[in-house]
Amino acid sequence: MILITILFFIVSLLMITKGADWFVESSVSISEKSGIPKFIIGATIVSFATTSPELAVSATAALIGHTDMTVGNAVGSVICNIGLILGLVVSIRAVSVEVESFIRKGFFMALGGIILILISLDQSISNIDGTILLIIFIGFLYYNYKLQRAVFSGVDKIEKVPFREMHRDIVFFLVGASLVVIGSRIMVNSGIELARIVGIPEMIIGLTLVAFGTSLPELITAVSSTIKGHQDLSIGNILGANTMNITLILGVCSQITSLETLKQSINYDFPMMLVFIFILLIFGVTKKCLERWEGVFMVLLYVMYVAGLIVWYV
Repeated sequence: MILITILFFIVSLLMITKGADWFVESSVSISEKSGIPKFIIGATIVSFATTSPELAVSATAALIGHTDMTVGNAVGSVICNIGLILGLVVSIRAVSVEVESFIRKGFFMALGGIILILISLDQSISNIDGTILLIIFIGFLYYNYKLQRAVFSGVDKIEKVPFREMHRDIVFFLVGASLVVIGSRIMVNSGIELARIVGIPEMIIGLTLVAFGTSLPELITAVSSTIKGHQDLSIGNILGANTMNITLILGVCSQITSLETLKQSINYDFPMMLVFIFILLIFGVTKKCLERWEGVFMVLLYVMYVAGLIVWYV
């Protein structure tokens, strides 16, 4: 049984790796041919696709009554995206930051995090609370829509490739996204089975293993886009994915059932999430780039966060 589970884990990793490669290439190609900036593509289309594993897993957990997994997966993914994924990417290569767009998109991420803490002080995220999060998500989408219109209106003429000439890119985009999503789901299921064998609590599984598993699309996409020289795509993806993790996923799941928030989340996980968010924003705007030492710092902080979970809550 264990060998079969490990085999599924390896197969899912191969699916995610190849799918992400097609995913990034087709996204960049669509961006260039349509005239849409890669940063906007990363913060919207790519973020939707790479966040779909978190949404699927969290919604499924909410439907079957495992709300600890729902909350842990969403919040843990935000922490993992910044501390581990973006930290690793920046450790490999410094990333330049378009400060104005970075701040505005980071604002929605930070706002979502602050509101999440405020609405969960009563140890529950109700339908009404979730509606507030969804309103922030709608505002995020509207901002991206306005940004796209502003970009196009500021250019006299943009040479766009006819839609029919993007069919191949769209096919690879859909196939790549499907491989990433399906592979991530298989990896999460096999990973949870392996974790249960050693008796890890459900909340810890959600914050670490499940969060890492569902964040693999962001990891592979970020690393692939950075290696290929498209760092703006990886940053836009991380900011967009984090905003969606907080506002869209928890907002939708709270409409399925009221989400209980443990004292652990209020006292440790949520505050640490905000720490990671504001560290990212500070690093991004101070020198208009994310330097390699800052990436190393974020990775070390993530390791300390996981160590704290093990020491205090396992």
